Amino acid sequence: MQRYFIPTNAWKENKVVITGDDVHHITRVMRFTSGDKIICNDENGKAAQCEISRVDTDYVEAAVLEWMEEKVELPIDVTIAHGIPKGDKLDLVFQKGTELGAYAFIPFKAERSVVIWDTKKWEKKSNRFNKIIKEASEQSHRNKIPHLMDPMTIKEIIKESSNYHMKIFAYEEEAKVQDYHTFGSVLKEMDIKQKLFVCIGPEGGFSSEEANLLKDNGFHAVRLGPRILRTETAPLYALAAISYHFEELER
Repeated sequence: MQRYFIPTNAWKENKVVITGDDVHHITRVMRFTSGDKIICNDENGKAAQCEISRVDTDYVEAAVLEWMEEKVELPIDVTIAHGIPKGDKLDLVFQKGTELGAYAFIPFKAERSVVIWDTKKWEKKSNRFNKIIKEASEQSHRNKIPHLMDPMTIKEIIKESSNYHMKIFAYEEEAKVQDYHTFGSVLKEMDIKQKLFVCIGPEGGFSSEEANLLKDNGFHAVRLGPRILRTETAPLYALAAISYHFEELER
C-alpha cells in the first residue's frame, strides 16, 4: 500500500487533506481514485490506513479507517555525519541510509573535502536531498522522515554530538592495527533508545589532526571490518550492522 507523509496541519479529526506534490503522485503516477486505500503518516510517527474520499485538481481528501501499530524504526537513534564527498555520492547515502533506518544526516566540511557549497548551491541541493529522503522513507515504509541538517564544520559537528550517548568515527588506520576497537564492541555498550553519532570522512578519510580532535572530544575510533570501504559504503555498512545487532540478533 502506498505511503505518504502528511504535515500536522492537514489532519482534521478523522480525515486528512493532502496537497502539494503528493497530489500529482496520487492522481497521475498511481492513478488512485475515490475508494482506493493509502497509508498516511503524521509528523509524530503515527500511521493510519486511509480511504480516498475525494480527488480534486489541487488536493486529495482521505478518511481515516484505522490507526496502525507499527515498529519499523531502529531501536536507537543513529545520526550520520558525513564529510562532503565529490559527485552524487550523498544521493546514495541519503537514499539507502534512509532505507536502513538513519535518524538524521549532517554533511560537514572535512579537511579532505574537495567540494565547497555556498548558500545558493546548498539550497538547491538540500531541496533535492530532502526529496530523495522523503521518497525513500515512503518506499521503505518508515514512520519518520530522517532530518537533514545544514552543513557544519568539524568543530560544529563536535558541539552537535555533545548530547549523544556514544560517538564514533570510522578511521581507516584502525583497520591496520592488531589491537583495534571493533564496531561490534561499541554496539554492545549501548541500550535501546540511546543515541549514536557516527562520523564518516570524505574520500581520503580523516586527517591525523581531525582524528586527534575527535578523540580528544569523546569520539571512539573504530574499524568497519578489515577492508577499506568507499566513503559512500561506510555509513551503509554501519547502519546494516546496527540493524542486525539491535533488530535481528538474539539478545
